[in-house]
Amino acid sequence: MKHLGKAACALTVAASMASAGGIERRGDPSMILFEEGKNYLEFSAASVSPNVSGTARPTAAPVTRATGNILNSYETFGLGYKHQYNDKVALAFVIDEPVGASVNYTGPAATLGGPFFGTSNAEVSSVAFTAMTKYQINERFSIYGGLRYQGLEGSINVISPATGPAPGGVPIGPAPYALSVDKDYQFGYLLGGAFEIPDIAMRFAVTYESEIEHDFADNNGTPFKVKIPQAVTIHAQSGIAANTLLFGSIKWREWTEFTIQPADFLSYTPAPVNSPIASEPNDIWTYELGIGRRFNENWSGAAILGYEKDEGDPVGNLSGRDGYISYGLAATYETDAYKVTFGVRYIDVGSAITSVSSFSDNDAIAAGIRVGFKF
Repeated sequence: MKHLGKAACALTVAASMASAGGIERRGDPSMILFEEGKNYLEFSAASVSPNVSGTARPTAAPVTRATGNILNSYETFGLGYKHQYNDKVALAFVIDEPVGASVNYTGPAATLGGPFFGTSNAEVSSVAFTAMTKYQINERFSIYGGLRYQGLEGSINVISPATGPAPGGVPIGPAPYALSVDKDYQFGYLLGGAFEIPDIAMRFAVTYESEIEHDFADNNGTPFKVKIPQAVTIHAQSGIAANTLLFGSIKWREWTEFTIQPADFLSYTPAPVNSPIASEPNDIWTYELGIGRRFNENWSGAAILGYEKDEGDPVGNLSGRDGYISYGLAATYETDAYKVTFGVRYIDVGSAITSVSSFSDNDAIAAGIRVGFKF
């Protein structure tokens, strides 16, 4: 039972990468601290293929063209190392890509009969370096924490009959808007604690991740900030029968604090108003529940259900989704020296509305692999 519990993290990650709210692509990195072995090295990768398309709302008439698939496929990678310094102290270092976005309205521009935001695109990428330590108070209680150094960059091109730039702070009317910002690095931190009963593979852990606020400037040199908001994640697992494990997580992230709003970007409604290019209308709760089974000394498997509520509020025009239900499967092959986990997930993407479009009947496929070495 103990060994099955240690495999639960890998089973979950490979099947659940890249499906959380907002622009999140990777979750809480602290669970590597609970891996077995004096030294543990892991590499993980995920590939996600979304299909998110919609049609113009009646308020956007006479533009009636479908949007086409507005989200590009993407890959994300992670590398982690954990060292058990002694019976009490474990150290870990993780490099990953915690947030990102890749949006592309492939249809023609609205002026050519396409959808609002036709030919618009946006890219957001990140990298984070997280150093952590865990202190084992006794057999059942531990605390952990660390520092994160995160880089964030992005570019955006907005082509819409209702938006435009303000060169030098002076509105010029609807026109294409473009902005590119270089990677900005800022510090954040995480803190957590765990309660365990090893004999039944029980663990209850809570991790807090601080917000990280990045500093950028628009085309006029005016500063603006982008927050990657704070989050709390609860991880839980317990053996429920011989070689059978129940596990899950609950995550809250304060996505209402996420806004990309350079001062030189305007919406004409009909007067020019500085408005966000991207934002989230709600804080987001993400739920996962899974059951794992050890088949023999080498093979384990898991089935995982994921859920985010469809809030029903209008989302940003560069989003196109609101909540989801997902179904995942994962399998792990493990020896004394290494373990390999592969997972797949089908994501039924929730319907969404924006100011000009309606999105429904969308989905995504995610596949992930994690390879770990114990030495």
